[in-house]
Amino acid sequence: MMLQDRVAIVTGAGRGIGRAIALRLAREGAKVVVNYSKSAEAAEQVVGEVEGLGGHAIAVQADVSLAADVERLIAVTKEKFGSVDILVCNAGITRDKLLMRMSEEDWDAVVNTNLKGAFLCAKSVVPGMLKQRSGVIVNIGSVIGKAGGAGQSNYSASKAGLVGLTKSLAKELGSRNIRVNAIAPGFIETEMTGVLSEEHRAAILKQIPLGRIGSSENVAGLVAFLCSEDSAYIHGEVISVDGGLFM
Repeated sequence: MMLQDRVAIVTGAGRGIGRAIALRLAREGAKVVVNYSKSAEAAEQVVGEVEGLGGHAIAVQADVSLAADVERLIAVTKEKFGSVDILVCNAGITRDKLLMRMSEEDWDAVVNTNLKGAFLCAKSVVPGMLKQRSGVIVNIGSVIGKAGGAGQSNYSASKAGLVGLTKSLAKELGSRNIRVNAIAPGFIETEMTGVLSEEHRAAILKQIPLGRIGSSENVAGLVAFLCSEDSAYIHGEVISVDGGLFM
């Protein structure tokens, strides 16, 4: 197994892409901290699935937009597993509206969770990674952070910010053997895409060269690769998983 006995925190891991990432890392031998904000039952189900695979996992509630919560998340992880080797910043929300209808609260909620949350989590785990002179950070962005999206100025800005954060951290931390990369998923089968109308879905499929919407496992597989020694010379990259939507 590629990640035997590594300790991984996955934020927003109760469902969707985060759940798939947590399960894939566990299959690769990692001990997984399943972070959630509100979905306690879903997070505990993921823990149960990991344990069913013969792995080790705990669920930890924390709102990643709050520094005190993030500090508690890291403290609980270290108390249980001793260290943090892998951080996957996946927690994210949307509040889509056209700019003229978007409130300041809509803007702040999305940016604070999607971008500030990654900043707070990285800031909390990096001291330990510096001490052990190793670590991996993977930020889950979006193709919308590259291309923009009408009615998604808050979401797009937060995901574009993750690109800058990823590359800046890569330049800061590379010399200490801490690798930082990002993934930009396209349209993935999750609860978010599940609400799309058939008409909207058909229009999307016409734009994707592979002709299909991706799965959470497609993203999780790349995360596992980026966390392993097989990607030891990949650093500061933003890799799209979008079926060729934005090439």
